[in-house]
Amino acid sequence: MTDWLTPAEWTVVALSLKVSATATLASLPFALLVALALARGRFPGRQLLNGMVHLPLILPPVVTGYLLLLTFSTQGPVGGFLERAFGLVFAFRWTGAALAAAIMAFPLMVRAIRLGIEAVDPKLEQAAATLGASRVWVFLTITLPLILPGILAGSILAFAKAMGEFGATITFVANIPGETQTLPTAIYAFLQVPGGEGSAWRLVILSIALAMTALLVSEWVATRVARRIRDA
Repeated sequence: MTDWLTPAEWTVVALSLKVSATATLASLPFALLVALALARGRFPGRQLLNGMVHLPLILPPVVTGYLLLLTFSTQGPVGGFLERAFGLVFAFRWTGAALAAAIMAFPLMVRAIRLGIEAVDPKLEQAAATLGASRVWVFLTITLPLILPGILAGSILAFAKAMGEFGATITFVANIPGETQTLPTAIYAFLQVPGGEGSAWRLVILSIALAMTALLVSEWVATRVARRIRDA
């Protein structure tokens, strides 16, 4: 397997895994909070929040990438502040690739977690609350264990989506080998040069294998969720 990919191709794979894992882990707490708000909250602007969460799925990825560039570049309002205050730079860095991937994958993660929360019988939480348990304790001991499969499924889908993100990434952080070049952008780059078809084809096969593995694992988790709900 080591000989199947060149060192440059392995660099692409390693960076893609790093970007996708960072994007998934960093967005998980926010996705959980947003999913809870959408599933259980009743507040003004709830539908607006729901629309904003799903906006990356509707907008062309290039538009999302351009908006990220305007906002998080060193000349942008947020990016300039982060650079001055914390020395954190997103534009044309791997951190920016992780940010773009996280935003594009965020709706899928929120959707999966929200479905898991909505499948929990509120009477179970109410019963625990009547026994004197605080809302935090009810969430930790009742809700969280029941929605854990949904969290896992959402995280897997988000990871797979992050691995395949192209439009927003290349617009926001370009296609810099060793810094921002992930699997999709590397495949695109190899197809632009003579003789690059072999490298592109190897990365395509690897991308398909990773995506299918993620989908199969996600489907397995979803089946376990359905079985648990049916047997409850």
